[in-house]
Amino acid sequence: MNKRKFILLILLSLYTIQIKAQSIITLEQALSMAEKGSPSLQSSLFNLDRTTESLNAQRAALKSQFSLNLNPVQYSNSRRFDTRLSQWFTNEGLTTSGTFNVDQPILYTDGTITLSNQFGWQSNTSIVQGITNENQAFFNNLNLSLTQPLFTYNRTKLAIKNLEMDNENAMLSYAIQRLAIEKNVSQYFYNVYLAQMSLSIKQEELANTEKSNEIINNKVDAGLAAKEELYQSEVNLATARSGVESGRVALENAKDIFKQAVGMDIFEEISVMTDVTVTPIEVDSKKALEHGLASRMELRQRQINVETSQFDMITVKSVNEFRGDMTLSIGLSGDNPKLGNVFDTPTKSPRVSLGFAVPVFDWGARKARIRAQEAVINTQKLSLSNQETQIKMDIRQVIRNLSNLKNQIGIALQNQQNSQLTYDINLERYKNGDLTSMDLNLFQVQLSDKKMAYAQSLINYKVELLNLKIQSLFDFTTNEAVVPEKFVKEYQAGKMK
Repeated sequence: MNKRKFILLILLSLYTIQIKAQSIITLEQALSMAEKGSPSLQSSLFNLDRTTESLNAQRAALKSQFSLNLNPVQYSNSRRFDTRLSQWFTNEGLTTSGTFNVDQPILYTDGTITLSNQFGWQSNTSIVQGITNENQAFFNNLNLSLTQPLFTYNRTKLAIKNLEMDNENAMLSYAIQRLAIEKNVSQYFYNVYLAQMSLSIKQEELANTEKSNEIINNKVDAGLAAKEELYQSEVNLATARSGVESGRVALENAKDIFKQAVGMDIFEEISVMTDVTVTPIEVDSKKALEHGLASRMELRQRQINVETSQFDMITVKSVNEFRGDMTLSIGLSGDNPKLGNVFDTPTKSPRVSLGFAVPVFDWGARKARIRAQEAVINTQKLSLSNQETQIKMDIRQVIRNLSNLKNQIGIALQNQQNSQLTYDINLERYKNGDLTSMDLNLFQVQLSDKKMAYAQSLINYKVELLNLKIQSLFDFTTNEAVVPEKFVKEYQAGKMK
């Protein structure tokens, strides 16, 4: 007796450990995990990081850029020909120098102001017809210059605007992905819930089949029923057991898909728990349409595509354009064997340069490129118009589906109740010998199907209600607008930390 108690205690402990090891997950917990571990959301975040940092880099490039170039040693010894004097000479030079540059881009004109200072020391020896000339001196070249393009578009402004739109587009994609994750994870979560429920129903069906098999077995032993009934009952029992195993397989597959979607370890044991009770709500179709058209981020994305294609037109028109480049420079140079006397006799070196690129004839290439880009712009505008129409269609379709699903829930509930009553009545008939095992099994399968159909109708309504929230960006269950921008603010706050 003590041995039996010991064995039972061990089995009970093992069962308790198994229950504790299994995580019970609610829908809210699943959505929270998906926000942190979903692969698709992480990919969207990486893209948002890329565009944000690219924009930060471009803005940083508008500030003064400092650089220092050092040439510690530069030595040369060469034989050269002086064309001015038509004679050969030998030159040996040793130089050490450094150049400090400050470049300041000008956003409003697309020009650049550069301050450059070169300081160094050199030793130079030249031998001409046996006469040696030597010079050793410190030197300093200070130069301030302005480089300004003329008669062309501002490339710096356009680059920043493109990066800003790319970043905004990435933010919109991230917010859209967050909403899509909510829908997908909810669907996967409910799939696990349905698989759990299906397995439970199949197990209940197996228990009922075992009970009916026991009844017919007793009847056959008592000579009250033919053996054929027992054979059919055993087939039904084997089918019910197979159904339970199939239900377990379907449940594990649904769990794996769900765990991948939320970023969990696929080997972790889980079960889900939720309340599928549905309270049908009334939806204002006009409000849903107006809010969807005013708030849907896909429309802004299409507008960004239109604006980007228009910017591309500016770039296309700049090919083979009339363009000018102006450079203004003023310099101050000095040299002396003594460091402190470098600027005793400074030399000024002003310089002005003005050049133009004048297109002559390109065989219509520029016009063809412009027409091609006009086609791109028209395509993007058409895409924007189609997106607006698609949003209207999607919202109208969801509202129709909700109305239909509301009716389906009532029908499914009535069918389940009728099937339960029908099964109970026919079970009594089966006990009394007025019904065969095959007929009872049909009523059992019908009852299982109606239970699943009712659960599916409830979940379909909840998922479609969530779909309306995503399509209209308005939650009719709480009567509050959905503000996807808060996702971006949460992301930006995290980046600032």
